Amino acid sequence: MKELFLIFIGLFLFMSSEAKNTEKATLGAGCFWCVEAIYDQLEGVISVESGYSGGHVDKPSYKQVCNGNTGHAEVCQITYDADIISFGELLTVFWSVHDPTTLNRQGADVGTQYRSVIFYHNEDQKRIAEEQIKVVNEQKLYKDPIVTEVTAFANFFVAEDYHQEYFANNPNQGYCRMVVGPKVEKFQKLFTDQLKK
Repeated sequence: MKELFLIFIGLFLFMSSEAKNTEKATLGAGCFWCVEAIYDQLEGVISVESGYSGGHVDKPSYKQVCNGNTGHAEVCQITYDADIISFGELLTVFWSVHDPTTLNRQGADVGTQYRSVIFYHNEDQKRIAEEQIKVVNEQKLYKDPIVTEVTAFANFFVAEDYHQEYFANNPNQGYCRMVVGPKVEKFQKLFTDQLKK
């Protein structure tokens, strides 16, 4: 009985200490299957949920968002331990795994739902996003200027269950093999030192 009590206290302290450092980031970089598959692998990321943000329809369906009339972007809401990975580091990955210079499109995925967007949760996130955009543009890391939208977070609706962990559950699906897989491989080569062990 004493051992169970000590285990319970240990788990409670662990969960409490973890909760103190958790923050959220909401990022759109094209298809959320790609974004989720990448951020799931980063050290310090606790969870990643695919969903929709930035629109005017309450609890939209995937079909509604795909029609491009709801104003939502496909995004991932990332819960992370700020003592292990910073918002700035999350954005370093963000700039590296999509093209932030194409308006409302990523490759063959076209529409406002695929826009490059950072929904900031606080003024620090806004400042960091704007500073990084300025630096990336000044350094001419891309041929064209960044068109990433930086907007205050207002809402997030979790996507349907089958979208969660889509790449992990469907690695041989056509889009996953041709689009998601290569993006994940590129990310793994660039960020080897930051992958979960």
